[in-house]
Amino acid sequence: MDNLFTKKNILTIPNLLSLLRILMIPVIVWLYINEKNYRAATAMIILSGLTDVADGIIARKLNMVSDFGKILDPIADKLTQCTLIICLSLKYPKMVWLITLFVAKEFVMALLGYITIKTTDSVNSAKWYGKLSTFVLYASMILMVLIPDLPLTIVNILIILCAAILCLSLAMYTRFYVKILCRG
Repeated sequence: MDNLFTKKNILTIPNLLSLLRILMIPVIVWLYINEKNYRAATAMIILSGLTDVADGIIARKLNMVSDFGKILDPIADKLTQCTLIICLSLKYPKMVWLITLFVAKEFVMALLGYITIKTTDSVNSAKWYGKLSTFVLYASMILMVLIPDLPLTIVNILIILCAAILCLSLAMYTRFYVKILCRG
């Protein structure tokens, strides 16, 4: 973990893309809440998602995977997702349940990740179930932002789908971390 904050680990294209995603969050909020420009907000969300995909591809293809990036990338994802859920909760009150579940999941994940890093001195990459969760959340939120008059029944189904995928991801990651910690 001593190499986590070296210049080589921090100043990489993938990490700069993750930082860009974090900087896009206030723009998305401004477009959605202040301007009510749902198409522009959607475009920014899609651009954010594309930079997420790009940073992963670049990191692997150009051998720029770093422990710092393994931490920064999910932070950028979670900040974006949480912000979108909060923005949407202003229009859809049932999103509050999703916020609660999301925060609880991320708290448990952060705690397990921290314990794993401290115990094993290694940072683990995202797993398929985390990527699936991210995709479902982004896709659902893009629909809700892009189509502001989406029928409430569809919105509620999307909220339930997101909640289910968050629970699945939490269960799978918990199992993953417990296995690592039992070995260590």
